[in-house]
Amino acid sequence: MVAAASGSSATRDGWSSRSAFILAAIGAAVGLGNVWRFPTLAGESGGGAFVIFYIGCVFLLGLPLVLSEIFIGRAGQTDAVGSIKKVAQDSGASERWSIFGGIGALAAWLILSFYSVVAGWVLYYVGVMGWDLLQAIGAGDPLRGALAGESKDVIEGRMGDLFASPSLLLVMHFAFMGLTLFIVARGIGSGIEKAATWLMPAFFVLLVGITIYGAFVGDMGQAVRFLFTPDWSKLPPAVMNSALGQALFSLSLGVAGLITYGSYIHEGSKLGSTSAAIAVADTSVALIAGLMIFPIVYAVGLDPAAGPTLVFQTLPFAFQTMPGGALIGFLFFVLILVAAITSSISLLEVPTAYGIGERGWSRHKSALIFGGGAFVIGIACLLGYNVWSDVRPLGFWSLFENTDILDTVDGFTGKVMLPIGALLTSLFIGWKADSRMVQEVTGLTGGMFVVWRFLIAWLCPIAVTIILITGLFPSILGS
Repeated sequence: MVAAASGSSATRDGWSSRSAFILAAIGAAVGLGNVWRFPTLAGESGGGAFVIFYIGCVFLLGLPLVLSEIFIGRAGQTDAVGSIKKVAQDSGASERWSIFGGIGALAAWLILSFYSVVAGWVLYYVGVMGWDLLQAIGAGDPLRGALAGESKDVIEGRMGDLFASPSLLLVMHFAFMGLTLFIVARGIGSGIEKAATWLMPAFFVLLVGITIYGAFVGDMGQAVRFLFTPDWSKLPPAVMNSALGQALFSLSLGVAGLITYGSYIHEGSKLGSTSAAIAVADTSVALIAGLMIFPIVYAVGLDPAAGPTLVFQTLPFAFQTMPGGALIGFLFFVLILVAAITSSISLLEVPTAYGIGERGWSRHKSALIFGGGAFVIGIACLLGYNVWSDVRPLGFWSLFENTDILDTVDGFTGKVMLPIGALLTSLFIGWKADSRMVQEVTGLTGGMFVVWRFLIAWLCPIAVTIILITGLFPSILGS
């Protein structure tokens, strides 16, 4: 079965090596969820207990699902929908299971629409901090603090000024989506793999470099205690559920991204160790991001529970008070931008692969159609911060009655579509996929296979169902 799949895809574009796939897959997983959302949630949730529970969720729930998605792609050797159909056929199961591939592709497309808008904010701050750095260099003081002479109110108010400008938001959104579309349209070898090969090493260098900087000028001891000393009284059911959801979100599960990327693996590969490498790298980035941000936050006496404003309003002020802040502030936002790009290209690749595999479109046509469509939806999202600020797309639903357009798309995909996709993935692999085929493709044997099959068949469906139900009915958790 596997040999046939490989042979049928001999002319299909794919990864040049296992390491190229791992870099691209890590890039798909590592994004704003790691360097923005994780520190935000950790800060809001009290640190240590949340972090430790999150790590457990990654390896008990996230890792089995990562391997499941990569297995489907590797066995199917086509887009997510087509790959699930092939695994279902080879397992004697109904092709209707391919619906979760369609849900994943749709979710990836919708997420890309608002993800590009948020990444546009990052691009804007790259410009702001870059201009500030040029001014510092021109003044002969490149190691001064960032945004010299600006008051805290001015620094924090910049975000509101950006939201109030539809034209500026649109330009940033267009620029980021255009870059994403350009990379995906070039294909796997010439586009996505090349981007991952250059961007991911640069990302890790920046991440480690800024973390070392924070260790010297910030309060690393306090940050370590906050992140790794558990106070179990700060782990109520709502926080546990948040950690569960972050584990899935951070690894980009439920959007069929790893199914799609896994389909470009042509050579034999140890999928178990590959999946573990992806999970470890993704989790390590989240933890290091916390160790990068919180020492700086503590050093200047800011609130670690600042929430979503932490990156865009709190940290720019912190960089103002620190030596070399102009340079570090610029590099910090470049780091976030790189993470956003590597994730956005995977989000666009999922529906693009669907258009190629299921519709017979060329890569350029499929990327343009889905990229253009996401761009249009993104326009509605960014207008929700200004001219359409009163619009509530799902206002009839109590869960979304007070959310703007962007938060509605974010909430619906995150609370409904991703959990459903992850739930159906675990049920399909745990109960319908042929065991011999799974063992052959994944390379798992003996006790390792038994443990993984138990986790994917029993623990994952239960945990994801909890995420789905509590996400739709938060009052269950008392929130």
